[in-house]
Amino acid sequence: MSDHASDFVLQAISFDTLEGWKDDDPSGLFEVMRCCRRQITEVKPYRAGSLGLSSEDLLPLLIAAEDFTPSSPASARRFFETHCRPFLIRRKDGNPGFVTAFYEPEIDVSDQPDDVFRFPFYRRPDDLIDLDDGNRPAELDEAYAFGRRHDDGGIGAYPDRRAIDQGFLEGRGLEIAWAKSKVDVFFVHVQGAARLRYRNGRIGRITYAAKAGHPFSAIGKLLIECGEIDRAEISMQSIRAWLAYNPERVDEVLWHNRSYIFFREAAVADLEAGPIAAAKVPLLAGRSLAVDRLIHTFGFPFFIRAESLTHLDHGRAFGRLMLALDTGSAIVGPARGDIFTGSGDTAGERAGTVRNDADFAILIPNAAAGRFD
Repeated sequence: MSDHASDFVLQAISFDTLEGWKDDDPSGLFEVMRCCRRQITEVKPYRAGSLGLSSEDLLPLLIAAEDFTPSSPASARRFFETHCRPFLIRRKDGNPGFVTAFYEPEIDVSDQPDDVFRFPFYRRPDDLIDLDDGNRPAELDEAYAFGRRHDDGGIGAYPDRRAIDQGFLEGRGLEIAWAKSKVDVFFVHVQGAARLRYRNGRIGRITYAAKAGHPFSAIGKLLIECGEIDRAEISMQSIRAWLAYNPERVDEVLWHNRSYIFFREAAVADLEAGPIAAAKVPLLAGRSLAVDRLIHTFGFPFFIRAESLTHLDHGRAFGRLMLALDTGSAIVGPARGDIFTGSGDTAGERAGTVRNDADFAILIPNAAAGRFD
């Protein structure tokens, strides 16, 4: 394992000791697994994380899933019990894992700006370039994955949220659509995707294309540190309420998060399907997990058990098998996950209050599992 994986260990366990496993129904994962196999074999494999698991390690599981149709929750569980071994992810600092949640907002927009619809969603600019160790300027931290190509050929940091809000990109024809609220646009940036409801009734979809490159800074943490919201009360809903009550401070707070997201338009072939995220397959509500892709590899199953998270399962403790299909700037660490709750306002209400300790177990296909004993 590389240095990225040095702060945790994998502990081999049995399915019998995996609390909550026998109550779960992972039947819905098989169609998503077939999508993952097509992505890996027909487009390109997923980049391996520092844990050392590759798409090649995952393929035996995906191949076995290709023609398998579970007849019951128990048969779906037996499939994974037959083809995988569970490993508990244990942080060396002794702290538990942690989950939050995300969703796909639905936003009223216009394809033309006016006095009401004033706040744009932008496409990726042509002077935004991908950075790597070969072209990253020395003054930019290695966390910067994007930068700006100047007219003279030089490379520097891209303007941040404040500069873009103040008009840096105006007049370049990059606008996809305009929303009524700067706060709505900000939270779409945080979620990384949205459904757009145009005034003529048309439904569009935008999804992540790139970002300006600056680090993500949580405005919730800022409001806690400033004494504006109690730590125990922090949620998307409480942050939105604070911004609504303090309109004169909206820019100050939003600009604290210098990160800025650019989008691309995505087809809406099926309104019931979730957005296509980083793993290039549609997200399945309640079964898709964003993980730290520097450590983990897309497509792998994780069983998440969060004793204190009860509002997603009608009062029962959360315990579900999920697939790693997305990532995010705030999702950092071996046992850190973001649960996709679906699309629209109800999904947003469900997602906004998820901040819970959780146990993470990764299911590793049998052939690769021997490397981790």
